[in-house]
Amino acid sequence: MDAKDMGDDLAAVLIDADQIQARLRELAAEIDRDYAGRELLLVGVLKGAVMVMADLARALHTTVEMDWMAVSSYGSGTRSSGVVRIIKDLDADLTDRHVLVVEDIVDSGLTLSWLMRNLSSRGPASLEVCTLLRKPDAQKGHPGKGGQAPVKYVGFDIPPEFVVGYGLDYAEKYRSLPFVGSLARHVYRPGS
Repeated sequence: MDAKDMGDDLAAVLIDADQIQARLRELAAEIDRDYAGRELLLVGVLKGAVMVMADLARALHTTVEMDWMAVSSYGSGTRSSGVVRIIKDLDADLTDRHVLVVEDIVDSGLTLSWLMRNLSSRGPASLEVCTLLRKPDAQKGHPGKGGQAPVKYVGFDIPPEFVVGYGLDYAEKYRSLPFVGSLARHVYRPGS
């Protein structure tokens, strides 16, 4: 699937495939420096992080293991429900491990804050986050709800638009796009 296949469902391409791959190589170089001499466990957050984690892992020179976790707070809507549940937990024990959570996007930061509290309770040696995309609300923090989402590695800061592609979906569609684009409003808000 590409931009032509989306027709008028695509408002604009925000970040093209080449930009994504170049930025992931830069992030991998930073991560390689920060974790030199240490083994790293990448924890991908399903389903959105599949593309990011695969390409990031291939760009790394650091020895990595990978595990996956699925949490949900969205359903099929465009806003977080505020309730987080674990759909698939990790297979790996995090005790004394260097853990890097890989996300596709940090939107409000609520889900990530919850996830970080959950994972830090499992005794990792270190726990950091890498996300391809971050929206402005993720940087504001959420007093009384876990504080600011702690993101060490950020690919791109993006505007507060509804985006799809490169793992991001709307109602399970558009994940396979090789770029990140903004979705036309008529798709997720019919009649507006």
